[in-house]
Formats: sequence, C-alpha cells, structure tokens
Amino acid sequence: MADMTTGNTSRADANRRRILDVALAELLRDPDASMDQIARVAGVVRRTVYGHFPSREALISTLVDGAVEAVAAAHAAGRESVADPAESLARSTLAVWEIADRYRILVALAQRSVTVQGIRDRLTPVRQACVELLRRGLEQGVFESPLPAAALAYVHEQMLFALMEAVNDGLLAAEEAGRSAAVTMLTAAGVPASRATGLVAKLSD
Repeated sequence: MADMTTGNTSRADANRRRILDVALAELLRDPDASMDQIARVAGVVRRTVYGHFPSREALISTLVDGAVEAVAAAHAAGRESVADPAESLARSTLAVWEIADRYRILVALAQRSVTVQGIRDRLTPVRQACVELLRRGLEQGVFESPLPAAALAYVHEQMLFALMEAVNDGLLAAEEAGRSAAVTMLTAAGVPASRATGLVAKLSD
C-alpha cells in the first residue's frame, strides 16, 4: 500500500512541476493565458490543475515564490567570494537579471494578482543582502550616494522592476537589458560611468 501512495505522490509532484513549467512558458507567451489553456498544453484535465492550484491567482503566486527563490540564489551566487563591492554589485545584478528575465512577465502579472506589498515582503532577504553590500561599498568609498544604504537598496529594487517593465513594453531590448541594468545600478550607487561600463563589459565577456 505504501508503494502505491508513494507512486501517487510522485505522479502528483511530477504533474505539479509540469503545470508550473507550462504555466510559466504560456504566461510569457500570452500573459492572459487561462487555466484551461495551461491544462491543455500540460496534457492534464482542468480538474488536475485546480487540484493543485485553486485559482489562477494561486498559480501565479506559486510561480512568484519560485522566482523569488531563484533570484535570491542568483544574487547570493553573484556576491560570493567577491571582495570589491562594485564588482559584487555588478555580478549580482547580472546574475539576477539572467534569472529574472525569464520571470519578468510575472512582475506585471503579480502586481495584478499578488499585492505589490506581497512581492516586496518576499524579496526582504534579497533586499537585506543588498543593504549590507551597499553599506560596505559606501564605507569603503567605492560607492558614493546622498542616500543611506537602506534607502539606496529600495531605489535599486524599484529600478530593476522599472527596467523589467521597460523590456515588457518593448522600450529596451531583452538581450541588452542585463548589462544596462548592471551599469545603471553601479552609476546610481555613485560609481563613475566609465568604470561601471568597463566593469560590466569585462564581466559580460
């Protein structure tokens, strides 16, 4: 009996993962994709989708949770073993953008279905890591800003959201956006534009 339960659980987990993967791909292609459409592409009946996610909002909320986890991991990987705060900021922005680019449509969707405050709450650990990085850079004189580190971290967060929206609206080419975002973050932190551009170009090669 235990084996049957395990088999059912494994199948349910596999279905859930497939629904999430298909939902992300479909929503990137069509932000108004319905639960029926997602079920059809995932190769499951509508009832199976609703068995895992009681509403479209719940499905998007779960995708946002996954996106936040991926962003946090990328941000940490970008900062790892890098002493120079400017390089750390550039690396973490590039790493986050690489992950965030596939999730950027969720920012617009989540603002409709998950509250903006909900997104901000989920990003608290990433924001705290940014504050520490910015504080270190300001103390070392690598960064220069009239804003304290905590306020500058909020500015950076909103700038990233704004740049994602700019890509969604066709105002910024997706392939250039990561490098542009990293240069923008550095210059906003007071790094001279020539150094910011050179550093990001070196890291992007």
